[in-house]
Amino acid sequence: MSDESSGERSADGPSDAAVVDAAAEAAEGVVFKHYDQSAVTDLDVTVTFEDGLLDVDVYLNVPDGVEPDPDAVAREAAETAGDAVDELFAA
Repeated sequence: MSDESSGERSADGPSDAAVVDAAAEAAEGVVFKHYDQSAVTDLDVTVTFEDGLLDVDVYLNVPDGVEPDPDAVAREAAETAGDAVDELFAA
């Protein structure tokens, strides 16, 4: 099993799979910090990590009138995902 599929850390840093997992977990954590799971109508967190570039897209749908603003939460989730990856590389 290679580092890529196992999520292990290599001499070059964490595997791509570990990076993607950490980013996705962090983004979902932010969403569910702000909203009860039952309040989230749809959540899609897409993370790619290729050639050292991280791309995080968060699509969040909650019923109208639910606070806080879902666009702000989605932005926070994406930023937190990036921070989680930075911490992963710093470890």
